[in-house]
Amino acid sequence: MADQLWTSDEISAATGGKLAGRPFEATGVSIDTRTLEPGDLFVALAGVRDGHEFVEQAMSKGAAGVLASRQVFGSAVMVDDVLAALERLGVAARDRAPKVRRGAVTGSVGKTSVTQAIMAGLKLAGRAHSSVKSYNNHIGVPLTLARMPRDAERAVFEIGMNHADEIAPLAGMVRPHAAVVTTVGPVHVENFPDGEAGVARAKAEIFQGLWSGGVAVLNADDRWFPLLKGEAEKVGAQIRTFGHGEHCDARLIDFQVAAGHAVIQARFHGKGLDFPLLQTGFHWGLNSMAVLLMLEALDVDLGDGLAALGSFQPLEGRGAEQTVHLVAGDFTLIDESYNANPISMASAIATLGARAVRGRRIAALTDMLELGPQARAFHAALAEPLAEAKVDLVFCAGPLMKSLWDTLPPTRRGGYAETAAELAPLVARAAEPGDAVMVKGSNGSKAGAIAVALAGLDAPLDARSGEAG
Repeated sequence: MADQLWTSDEISAATGGKLAGRPFEATGVSIDTRTLEPGDLFVALAGVRDGHEFVEQAMSKGAAGVLASRQVFGSAVMVDDVLAALERLGVAARDRAPKVRRGAVTGSVGKTSVTQAIMAGLKLAGRAHSSVKSYNNHIGVPLTLARMPRDAERAVFEIGMNHADEIAPLAGMVRPHAAVVTTVGPVHVENFPDGEAGVARAKAEIFQGLWSGGVAVLNADDRWFPLLKGEAEKVGAQIRTFGHGEHCDARLIDFQVAAGHAVIQARFHGKGLDFPLLQTGFHWGLNSMAVLLMLEALDVDLGDGLAALGSFQPLEGRGAEQTVHLVAGDFTLIDESYNANPISMASAIATLGARAVRGRRIAALTDMLELGPQARAFHAALAEPLAEAKVDLVFCAGPLMKSLWDTLPPTRRGGYAETAAELAPLVARAAEPGDAVMVKGSNGSKAGAIAVALAGLDAPLDARSGEAG
């Protein structure tokens, strides 16, 4: 049986609400009836649909009670503003567990993977808590806080943004003891009149919530490192750096890709480290350095950190690999379809280029979104890293990727379509035994549809062996 997370009295006290109906105890917090578990507190948020419309469904699935702003079926804590009440509940969860060491992660690339890799290390060190999926916005962060058990020892939170002034209030809720900015790049840049500089300042907002004397973990290779360092120093943060430079606290020396894994050579506070990773993306060299520094700041032993990194599997859509069995033989599918921007796209292409293959290197790419007026130029510029990586065939989908398609030499052109759904069968027909096929693009351009189509080519064992089914 799940442990008690909140009583209705505690919820009322935390939110300033008033109980209507019978007292209750909740073992979780949910905002979605599709994933609600028996015993959860259902938070009736207003969204595309008003959450109050789903209260009866939540109660029928076993919700313990509801956080609501108007009369509903069943027991409820009544408040004036449900989102504000969720925020107060999250802060109360933080304050009732003052010994919890909290970390926060932001950056233009790698937030979710780095957050979950840190969580893998926290779990080895004791009772730990973290965001699920990419719960990193004005709803996800307070929800993750509100779900934090009172006996947690360490926790890590992912914090994202689309505009300026979004990270600061979320960091203020979390009050992290350590915070990392993985990297800064042209992501959501269309929302910033001053471009990447505005993105960098927005990411630096995370330090405004830092616990007094907390640790700021920074990418010394990033072009915006001086700005980020300056903002961290303004709040009195202890600076820890990762990168390739010899003065970095966590220095990446070498990253070698092998079959299905990589080996890292590094120096951590001047001492040599060699360790394996199940990740093959080049960006995981620096990611792993950031993870180790964050775990150190959250009082996790280095051995636990290395063990966590050595067993951390690629997340779905973020470099996960699959062997797809064709009747004639196998090819490798590399699923990078979760999201894309110029930084992550260049890293994925370079990783594909470093891979030893029996057949061809194939890239299936869909539009990178929210890049502003330079969007077409960013897409066309991918021709150079594709050439450097010796990618044999490139498939493109979307109006922005047409700029890349027009730049590619005819020998590298695999196929073009307006949409990912239309491109998928072209890529599927082209894949042959021995190929490595990498799929990457932004969520909004539906790159995942291509990965799903390619995974669906997997032939049954009896078809491969020629045996009757």
